[in-house]
Amino acid sequence: MKFRSLARWCALTGLVAALGVAVPATAAPGKLPTCKTGSASTKAPTSAPSTKAPKACRATPPRVELGRMSRAAGARTTAGYHHLGAGTAGVWRGVYGRMQVVNGAVRPGTYDFLASRFLVKRDLGGGKLAWLEAGWAETGWSGKGRQRIYTFNTNTNTWQFYDQYKLKSGSRVWIDVHTDGDNVWQAWLWWNDSWNLLTTQKLPIGSSAYVEQYVEVHVDEDNPVSLRVPRAEVDNVKLRDPGDGDIRYWRSDVATVTGGNTQRSSEYCLDWVNQFDTWSVEGCNP
Repeated sequence: MKFRSLARWCALTGLVAALGVAVPATAAPGKLPTCKTGSASTKAPTSAPSTKAPKACRATPPRVELGRMSRAAGARTTAGYHHLGAGTAGVWRGVYGRMQVVNGAVRPGTYDFLASRFLVKRDLGGGKLAWLEAGWAETGWSGKGRQRIYTFNTNTNTWQFYDQYKLKSGSRVWIDVHTDGDNVWQAWLWWNDSWNLLTTQKLPIGSSAYVEQYVEVHVDEDNPVSLRVPRAEVDNVKLRDPGDGDIRYWRSDVATVTGGNTQRSSEYCLDWVNQFDTWSVEGCNP
């Protein structure tokens, strides 16, 4: 099957020398043991994500995949793209919350994807953006229809999948993305009742950044269909204060940007159960 690149917001990355090359982090805050496989935690975190947290560990490094897709900086405006959620109007030191994993029936061998993620970013000017995002995703170009923990950052411009974490529809995962004020941004997963460090990236976005929380749906424009999206929930979303790092709920008193198809597209609907810390996305009823 021949794919055309999603020219308006995506580009195929160059081929790597060999399948399975590890993706290095650009910064490593101390040495941590490698995380055990374990299973998804059913209880909320008992500590803040930190290299000093009890049983903190580092995820097995993700592996580079041939044929992966890279997100280009700039607007994502393809006809098959839907993003639903919100962003902050001001800067924060991080974001934290819980996401529900669902089966989006993404088609293998396509550029379809479904993802739920948190993101921190800065506009660098000149049409350039820098960001780090983390969450779970189901993609058509790799993964054989599985839902997987992933990160994406603009240092490497690659999707990085963490296959040691076995997800299933209905799983709920806690994700944290933050900096300790040193411009090194960390992405953490609460798994097996401990904080698992996914990646650390020194980004040119400073010690605070704009935050997004989105569920994203993309349909391969070469073969457009209506992808089934069950109700995907996000809750307990909190922000880190840009000054002292204190954590607070992302509520309606936080200056927040919504609008356009971040609320509703022609096919997918967002329900703000409690603005803006508890919400869900699903296919709209006809």
